[in-house]
Amino acid sequence: METLKTPALTPLAASLPASVPFIGPEALERRMGRPFAARIGANENGFGPSPAAIEAMRAAAAEAWMYGDPENHDLRRALARHHGVNPANIMIGEGIDGLLGYLVRLFVAPGEKVVTSAGAYPTFNYHVTGYGGELVRVPYRDDREDPQALVAAARETGAKMIYLANPDNPMGTWHGTEAISRMIEALPAGCLLVLDEAYVEFAPEGTAPPLDPENPAVIRMRTFSKAYGMAGARVGYAIGAEAVIAAFDRVRNHFGMSRISQAGALAALGDQEWLARVLGEVAGARARIAEIGRANGLTPLPSATNFVALDCGADGAFARAVVEELGAHGVFVRMPFEAPQDRCIRVSCGPEEAMAAFAAALPDALAAAKARMV
Repeated sequence: METLKTPALTPLAASLPASVPFIGPEALERRMGRPFAARIGANENGFGPSPAAIEAMRAAAAEAWMYGDPENHDLRRALARHHGVNPANIMIGEGIDGLLGYLVRLFVAPGEKVVTSAGAYPTFNYHVTGYGGELVRVPYRDDREDPQALVAAARETGAKMIYLANPDNPMGTWHGTEAISRMIEALPAGCLLVLDEAYVEFAPEGTAPPLDPENPAVIRMRTFSKAYGMAGARVGYAIGAEAVIAAFDRVRNHFGMSRISQAGALAALGDQEWLARVLGEVAGARARIAEIGRANGLTPLPSATNFVALDCGADGAFARAVVEELGAHGVFVRMPFEAPQDRCIRVSCGPEEAMAAFAAALPDALAAAKARMV
């Protein structure tokens, strides 16, 4: 019998480092041997999903022996009505992350360039490199992604795609309709703008430009993970030109959406009263985080999301120490990866008990972090 050998990875896979974009709070809890008192680091919506969505998912659990509808028929039509577009302009997927992977697979060939911001949402980057694309990174400007610089980089490099999150993760900053519309008008031919609007429900009126679903140069990404409070259900959707949306059927997992998630998202979309209530709770929590930060000498950045970036006033090493010390005090937060944004910590909005735990832990965490810097 021949000696068994491990199957060889493809050359592309073998060239990639083993990486984890985010260490989950569960992994950190296992290391500590205890749960966090406040889970406010993953931009989850601690105010929870609509009670109607919870009930719909509970009822659908009895039908979990069946696959979900591979066409996502009911949810696509409900979303189309909600946005005033055609169902053919909507694609449902396993969160925005899943849709981004399909999109890159469809449109970025090995060696083709993709433009993003240095320090922007990292999961997109893993999809690009995982399919052999080459990333071109543009710096932030004044803690915001720079639409003009992104377009200029795409023109210079012949990039196939530009990724922009508006509002932004990890900084919480945003651009208004005029800036995004100018960016769309300036796109070079053959370049697709991936406009990630995961946090748009939290943003001020006038942040998102009007939907133009038949513009083949733009695809908009939305989610039920943030404002609708269903991160664990993994329901995202894309709004785009019919031809672009139809292309997803070439590569997507047609049975990737569970019946439970489909039912929950449909019920959540129908409960706009709960959504409005959550948006009010988040606005209050944003103000509370800013207040806690200022009371401890930190500077809150303006935010149009369900989190606030707090400027710690030093460098990334100090902010990382603050994150670690907060974790040791039972409070889970995260921070941006790239300088100079990494001078900040990022705190997600949550119920008052989570905010109180953060307020109680922050002074000691800052003191311990400063002691480590000596």
